[in-house]
Formats: sequence, structure tokens, C-alpha cells
Amino acid sequence: MQQIDVDFDVFKALTALRESEHHTYNEVLRDLLGLERTFGRKLGDSMSGITRGFGSTGGSGFVSRGLYLPEGTMLRAKYKGLPFTASITNGRWRDADGTEHNSPSAAAQAITGTNVNGLRFWEAKRPSDVHWRKLDALPRSPQ
Repeated sequence: MQQIDVDFDVFKALTALRESEHHTYNEVLRDLLGLERTFGRKLGDSMSGITRGFGSTGGSGFVSRGLYLPEGTMLRAKYKGLPFTASITNGRWRDADGTEHNSPSAAAQAITGTNVNGLRFWEAKRPSDVHWRKLDALPRSPQ
């Protein structure tokens, strides 16, 4: 295993991007660099773990503008005091009524009737998360 030195500001920024205490700094860096994300293995383990990259399709998750939401992610938002929910099912963003959207902003626009930044509108709780987080706080792959 290789080591790299980073200053305190970089360390703080990487720590803020961790999804949970189980999300390693290596995984944060892989997300930022757009490299395959590895699940079920630690550094030094064999390559037999499950891998999933940004841009995956089908049942592996939902990708929109570099944002990857794994299968089973729950989404929520409030608009004018009313709760709205959605989920990632079979690689698709589906509202509670089953309507599919191709981006967080499209889903937000369907609720508000106006152009909305969906990354700021929605919160997500991925299967590995303990807490809800705004989509704009989640790691994205480089464009």
C-alpha cells in the first residue's frame, strides 16, 4: 500500500466527502477521480469484490451528470410544507406514484412547476448511509 501526504485543508475536505465512517479515504478519492468504486473489499484484498463504476446502467443504480445513486437509494424533499418521495429502482428515478425522471432537476420541476436545481432540492439516503444528505453534498465523478 502506498501513502500520500496531504495538508490539513485537503484532509478536512476529504473527510467532509465521506459518506459514513465506513467510507474510506481511498473510496472518496476514487469517486473524485471517476475511478471504479469498489464494494465489499479493503485495500490489499483480492479483486473478487463487487465493482460498480459511474455511468453504470440497468439495475446497478442511477447516474445523472456525474452523480451516482445506487439501487435502493431513497429520496425526499419538502415543497410548500408537503413531503415528496422517490427512489432508485431498477436503475431509474421513480417518484412515489411511479413516474420516472431522467434527472433530479426534472423530478423537482415536476413538483414545483418551475426550474429548480434538483441537487439542492432533494436529499438522499443511500443503502449504506445512516443519515440523509443533500444531493449536492454527495461525491460526483469529474465531468
